[in-house]
Amino acid sequence: MSEPLSLLPQGNFRPRLRRRFPRIHRSALWRRLFHWRQLDFEFASWQMLYLLVSPKRVYRNIYYHKQTKNQWARDDPAFLILQVGGIVAAVGAYSAVYGVGVPGFTKALVQLLLVNFVGAGLVLATATWLVANRFLRHQNVHATDQQSEWMYAFDVHCNSFFAFFALAYVLHFFFLPVLMKTSWISLFLGNTVFALAASAYLYTTYLGYQAMPFLHHQEVFLYTIPLVAVAYLVSLFGFNLSHHLIDYYF
Repeated sequence: MSEPLSLLPQGNFRPRLRRRFPRIHRSALWRRLFHWRQLDFEFASWQMLYLLVSPKRVYRNIYYHKQTKNQWARDDPAFLILQVGGIVAAVGAYSAVYGVGVPGFTKALVQLLLVNFVGAGLVLATATWLVANRFLRHQNVHATDQQSEWMYAFDVHCNSFFAFFALAYVLHFFFLPVLMKTSWISLFLGNTVFALAASAYLYTTYLGYQAMPFLHHQEVFLYTIPLVAVAYLVSLFGFNLSHHLIDYYF
C-alpha cells in the first residue's frame, strides 16, 4: 500500500484537503444555486465569449477574483448551469436532425453530459490537480505554501471543455451536410475541426494553470498537442471522426 500513497502529497493531508475544499466555498455555491437572482449569467456569458476569442483575458479576470475573494475557484454556478444547458440544447438539436426520439436523446445526453463532460472531467481535473500540486509548485522555503484547489482544477476543465464543445459539437453541427459526406474533403474538414477542438482544450488548460504565479513549467500541459497532431495526420488516411461521432451517440 505504500507505493500508491506515495503519489499523494505528503504530510498532514486532511487539513490540506479542507483548504482545497473550503466549507465557505461549498456553501456559497449551494446558496447561489438555489437563489437564481444571485446568479450572474451576464458575467458567465462574457466568460464563454472570451474563452473563444481571448481566453487569456478570462484567466486575468480569475486572477483578480483570487485577489479579492482569496480563492481561485468560482463561487457562482452560473457558468456551469449555462454549460449544461448548452449541452442539453446541442443533444436536442442533433436528436431532432437524426430523428432518434426520446430514447435516442436520453442515450446521447447520458454519454455526452455524464460520461464525457462529468466523468472524464473528474478524472482529468484530478490528474491535472495532482500534477500541479505535486510537480509544478515552486519549492521556496521563504514563500507562503500555496496549492491549487481541486474545484479550480474542475473549473479549468469546464473552461477547456467549453472551447472543445463549441468547435467539436456546435460548429460541427452547422456543417453536418458537408462533413457527413463520404468524400476525402469532408473527412479532412471534419477531422481538422476535431484536432483544433482537442488543441483548444489543451491550450485552455495550460492557460488555467499558467495564471497561478506559484506554479512553474506549466507548459507540460501542452506536451500532448504533438500527439494530437500525429493522431490527426494518421486519421486523414481514412478515419472519418464525424461519422464515428454520430455512430457513437446515435
